[in-house]
Amino acid sequence: MINFNIPPFTGKEMEYIKDCVENQKICGDGAYTKKCNEWIEKKTGTTKCLLTTSCTHATELAALLADIQPGDEVIMPAYTFVSTADAFVLRGAVPVFVDIRPDTMNIDEKLIEAAITEKTKAIVPVHYAGVACEMDTIMDIAERYHLVVIEDAAQGVMSTYKGKALGTIGDFGAFSFHETKNYSMGEGGALLIRDEKYVEEAEIIREKGTNRSKFYRGQIDKYTWVNYGSSYLPSDMNAAYLYAQLEMAEEINDHRLALWNRYYELLKPLADKGCIELPYIPEGCVHNAHMFYIKTADIEERTAFISFMKEKGIMSVFHYIPLHTAPAGKKFGRFHGQDLFTTKESERLTRLPMSYKLTLDEVDYICEQVKAFYEERN
Repeated sequence: MINFNIPPFTGKEMEYIKDCVENQKICGDGAYTKKCNEWIEKKTGTTKCLLTTSCTHATELAALLADIQPGDEVIMPAYTFVSTADAFVLRGAVPVFVDIRPDTMNIDEKLIEAAITEKTKAIVPVHYAGVACEMDTIMDIAERYHLVVIEDAAQGVMSTYKGKALGTIGDFGAFSFHETKNYSMGEGGALLIRDEKYVEEAEIIREKGTNRSKFYRGQIDKYTWVNYGSSYLPSDMNAAYLYAQLEMAEEINDHRLALWNRYYELLKPLADKGCIELPYIPEGCVHNAHMFYIKTADIEERTAFISFMKEKGIMSVFHYIPLHTAPAGKKFGRFHGQDLFTTKESERLTRLPMSYKLTLDEVDYICEQVKAFYEERN
C-alpha cells in the first residue's frame, strides 16, 4: 500500500532526542527549542518565533495577543481545519465565513470587504496547500479598516508570496509541525510575530503567565506570575526531532517539489482533456509541495476514484468538510454571502500520496492508475 502520508524522518532525530535526555533537559525552551526558533527566524525573517505545542495553540496565542473579545467577528474561509475557527470561538468571537476561490481553494479576497461590520476584529487567511492567499489585497483591506491579520500558514513552511515567507506578512503567523506536514515534531507548531511590541506579552502568555523567559535570560533575578497564560511549550525532545529535519529543509523541499512536478507533468494530459483539474499556482507565489490534489467531476466520481485507487494499493483521501456545514460551525459562526464554491469544490477534491519518503517510481505508478481509472470510466 502506498500511504497517503509518511511522517518525515532524516536519521538524526533519535541522536538529538538522546542528546536531550543525556543533558537532562527535556522540558520546554531547551537547546533544541531555541535552535528551531532561531532557524525559523533566520529562514523567514520574522521578528520573533516561538515554538508551540501545536498550530492550534499558536493560533490561540495570536488570538490572545490580538485581544479578541466576546462578540468580535473574525473573517476566514470555511474550507479549513477546525483549529482556524476554534482559536477564536474559545475567545467568544464569531467566525464569519466567506467563499473561496475555486482556483487556489483560498479565501476569495474580493469578498472580504463586504463581510466587514463594526464588530470585525481580524482577518484569518489560510494558505491552502502551501499556496499563498492574495496578501496584498488582504493587507490593504486590513490597513484601511484597522484589522488584525493572523495568517494560518499551517501548510506554508518554506512557501513565499512575492518573496516574503508565509506567516510573516500579517501581524501574526501560525505554522504546523504535525506529523502530516512537510517538517514534523509529531504534534507541534510555531507562532511568528511581526512586531516587536508583542514579543514580551507572547512570552508571558506562553509561559503560564509568568516572566520566566526574562529570568532565564538574566534580565530579572526571579520570575513571578504577571498575567494570564497557559503552557504552550513543547517538550525539547519534540523540538530535537524537528530540528533534524530543519537542518535538511532544503533537501526535503526539493524532493517534494520534484514529486509534485512529476505528478503535474504526467497528469496534465488528463487535465487538458477535461477529465480532471490540477492545482493552480498564481504568479508571485512559490509553494512548498505540501500536497498534490486533483479535482474530479463531482463527489460521486471522487468516491469511485478513491475506491478504485485503494484497490490498486494507493491511499487517496479527500480533505475538509466546510466548517459552516458542521454542527459547531452552525452554532458558533455564520456564512456571509453565497456558498458558490466552498462546498462544490471541496466535494471534488482528492489528495494523492505525498511525503519525503515517496519515490518518483511510486508517483509514476500512481499516475498510471489515475489514467487507468479515467480510461475505464470513459
